[in-house]
Amino acid sequence: MGAGVMQKEGGGQRRRRRGGRARPMAEINVTPFVDVMLVLLIIFMVAAPLMTVGVPVELPKTAAGALPSEAEEPLTVTIAADGRVLIQTTETDMSELVTRMQAIAAERDSTRVYLRADGAVAYEQVVQVMGALNAGGFSDIGLVTDTGGPELDAELTGN
Repeated sequence: MGAGVMQKEGGGQRRRRRGGRARPMAEINVTPFVDVMLVLLIIFMVAAPLMTVGVPVELPKTAAGALPSEAEEPLTVTIAADGRVLIQTTETDMSELVTRMQAIAAERDSTRVYLRADGAVAYEQVVQVMGALNAGGFSDIGLVTDTGGPELDAELTGN
């Protein structure tokens, strides 16, 4: 990083002694290292939200809380408004969904999958995809919604 040479003694004198040798400076200048790390931290903080699955769907709104995150990248299955089914960003035919999910389940540690469905999609299609996910080996299915939906009345929920 920043290795320099220090004078033996005498600080800023112009004359040197004949037998005096310069010794290497044993300190590392960490300021450039910290600067680079801070820039990388800012870049990753800005880029991380952009790395989510980018299939545009209009998610239904609900008052439910978020599921806890996991260490593995979450597997997302999306049902678009026009009825297309996508695994992450790859379009998949409904007849191939079970076999593809079985292949993916064999490679993953987690059985959790997130299902994103457009609010205009019929409930029947959502349930069919959920059944295919279950048959494919994923028993922990999380339904993805947007926050800000109607709040439930405490009298109706019993709390």
